[in-house]
Amino acid sequence: MPQRSAGLLMFRRRNGTTEVLLVHMGGPFWAKKDDGAWSMPKGLHEASEDALAAARREFEEETGCVPKGPFVALGTFRQPSGKQLSAWAMEGEFDLSTFKSNMFTMEWPPKSGRMAAFPEADRAGWFDQEQALVKVTKGQRSILKALFERLELPRQA
Repeated sequence: MPQRSAGLLMFRRRNGTTEVLLVHMGGPFWAKKDDGAWSMPKGLHEASEDALAAARREFEEETGCVPKGPFVALGTFRQPSGKQLSAWAMEGEFDLSTFKSNMFTMEWPPKSGRMAAFPEADRAGWFDQEQALVKVTKGQRSILKALFERLELPRQA
């Protein structure tokens, strides 16, 4: 059975442009990467857990912001890893200065026997359609495209 993940994609409309909120993945693997290293706030959940509840929890853990609906289902998307990612969108505002992510620990450097703590997400940003499709991980581009189609935005290459 593939792993299940759930996430929320916040968007806002400003001066005739739609922007999405993405978070830059934390930890040493992503530290020096930018394009293709951003994500919607998301995380794993058990099959027995409601996916929307998991998406709301993960959004709060990775941004410090309690998400408020209404939530619009975008679908379930197979990721390159084989994970099934259930995604929702919500319109809202988020002040980047209030960004705060939870932490995780891992052995670092590898095989050193030392544990180090890193934020799950190390920063957040608002991106227009063109920027977002460059910044987001390859596996999540289809989720962004689903949102932009739902909002009836012109297609970007």
